[in-house]
Amino acid sequence: MTKETKRSKAPKSIATPDAAEKATRRSFVARPIGSILPAITRPAFSRQNTPAVRLMLEWEAIVGPALAAQTTPRRIAAGTLTVACAGPVAMEIQHLAPQLIERINGYFGTLPRSFDRPGGAGLVERIRPVQDATMAVAALPVIRPEPRPVEIADMADGPLRDVLSRLGGQVVARKSRR
Repeated sequence: MTKETKRSKAPKSIATPDAAEKATRRSFVARPIGSILPAITRPAFSRQNTPAVRLMLEWEAIVGPALAAQTTPRRIAAGTLTVACAGPVAMEIQHLAPQLIERINGYFGTLPRSFDRPGGAGLVERIRPVQDATMAVAALPVIRPEPRPVEIADMADGPLRDVLSRLGGQVVARKSRR
């Protein structure tokens, strides 16, 4: 047997009875979320610098609601902001890149050297649009008013007459659109 197997087979003992009681006792009392949140968010915020996290969280306020609905910031590294978008929005972002860079850097101001930028540069220098099929916005269906039913005089009242009347209205409406 190796040392590793001996260790894994050895029973874990608790030194004192108080420690054993604490290990098995749970608290089902509600705790304020403010006391839990720092422990949960610390790993996420330690990986990225604070301005980059703020950029992700405040994207809609920075670029506006119309552009934010079609884009999502994915990553910022070495001054390059990667933005996910769908379809022709990528070309629009390329054309708007100088204005977006100015707006983003104006929102955050000049950053110190500690944020991966050489001596007081802005947060973003370049924007790289990336196509993302999941960002595609489904086209809204065209809602047309219901066409007026056609009068059918020589038919008895009933569901068949109602259906044929509506069908005739659709045919007349289609002919007038052409």
